[in-house]
Amino acid sequence: MKQKNVTEKIMNTVFIICALISITAVIGITAYMIVSGLPAIKEIGLREFLFGRVWKSTASPPQFGILPFILSSLFATFGAVLIGVPMGLLMSVFLSKIASPRLSASVRPAVELLAGIPSVVYGLVGMIVLVPFVMDVFNVKSGSTLFSAIIVLAVMILPSIVSVSESALNAVPKKYEEASLALGATKIETIFKVSIPAAKSGITAGIVLGIGRAIGEAMAVMMVAGNVANMPELFGSVRFLTTAISLEMSYAGGLQRKALFSIGLVLFVFIMIINIILNTLLKRGYKHEKR
Repeated sequence: MKQKNVTEKIMNTVFIICALISITAVIGITAYMIVSGLPAIKEIGLREFLFGRVWKSTASPPQFGILPFILSSLFATFGAVLIGVPMGLLMSVFLSKIASPRLSASVRPAVELLAGIPSVVYGLVGMIVLVPFVMDVFNVKSGSTLFSAIIVLAVMILPSIVSVSESALNAVPKKYEEASLALGATKIETIFKVSIPAAKSGITAGIVLGIGRAIGEAMAVMMVAGNVANMPELFGSVRFLTTAISLEMSYAGGLQRKALFSIGLVLFVFIMIINIILNTLLKRGYKHEKR
């Protein structure tokens, strides 16, 4: 009994240390981003930085307007979520509730393999296959467009959504579904009116992970989006917040380098806002259900 208590105390200490390390890391990253990002915003001006439409960081005088980057990142993330979330959710429903155990066991490793593919490979395939396809089908001068980036990002977020959503659906108590079927509901009605609502916490977590990967991706979209600081058009070349940092950080100096850190701060704030909004909506859903 004493040995069991000692083991529990040791494990509790380990868990507390891990939690403190995580909290410290978040606080440290937040503080570093604020300290590194604010000087350029103060020097350039918040309005000019966030709402300026021209980015010419090496011109004389330089211009540091990141509105095209912000809108391109938001549109690409929204488009990827609009395509990827329904596909991922339906795929997770298929693997968890409809497919036979043998078929599910065969398909699941393929989905998990998508999560392990490096982003540069997605970008390479997109550049070789998708970009020429978009150019030919939509009759545009260049296939390196916002549309191509949306398609690549939609494929990249699928593994996160599918794996987490499937685990959440598998965790739904069988008695919920059996009760629904006993009351006369069909299997499809049970899935969409009982299983998915019961698993929405896990599904939301998968969507958050997918959004985080979409808005934070750099290498893949750099290879298919064209990397031109234009205001976003579906079949126009664009540059994202992440790619703006990746393209210029290696040679940037002075105010240009500070501005790139400020872009990182804006990206960090966006991700935090998205997480807060989704968590708030999820908590409201819980309160509504309890009522």
